Amino acid sequence: MAPRRGRPRSDAARQAILTAALELARTRPPADVSVEAIAAQAGVGKQTIYRWWRGKAEVLLEALADLAEAEILESDMASLEADVRAFLEASFDAIEHQRLAPVLRGLMAEAQRDPGFARAFRARFIERRRDAARRLLDRARRRGELGRSTDPELLVDVLFGALWYRLLVGHAPLDRAFARGLARAVARVAR
Repeated sequence: MAPRRGRPRSDAARQAILTAALELARTRPPADVSVEAIAAQAGVGKQTIYRWWRGKAEVLLEALADLAEAEILESDMASLEADVRAFLEASFDAIEHQRLAPVLRGLMAEAQRDPGFARAFRARFIERRRDAARRLLDRARRRGELGRSTDPELLVDVLFGALWYRLLVGHAPLDRAFARGLARAVARVAR
């Protein structure tokens, strides 16, 4: 995504737009969330949105990335299993309490349609979450909890693959029991 030119962003307008976008994406079907609807909810003209973003997916990505940055939990619980469990519980709680499942599903769908957006989604959201998981694994390695042949990238894929599968398919909840079970499985595989 190329940097935008023009007047600098008004922080108040930016916040109103991001808040409106998330609220609409949480409560309406994806087809009913449009730049026009976001602008109306935020009390700005749609030209304001187009001045700063290419479309609704970019607005939602920025809103989600800002929110996710604040939600990344990185406390050191002294074991890989406890660290992963705390990380997953915080992630699942944020998805549930912030009603982010429809937003995440919509952004993943857009990433399948638009290669440019897919790159931005990976850079601004996916990789930041993966980096946080890598830091958990680095701590575990320093504590001697990872076997020499353990591939940390595979563990990160297992962690997020399971999360995204449940999120996208919707066959089972992202709950504390799943967080405990997945953390236990990752800790076992890590040895």
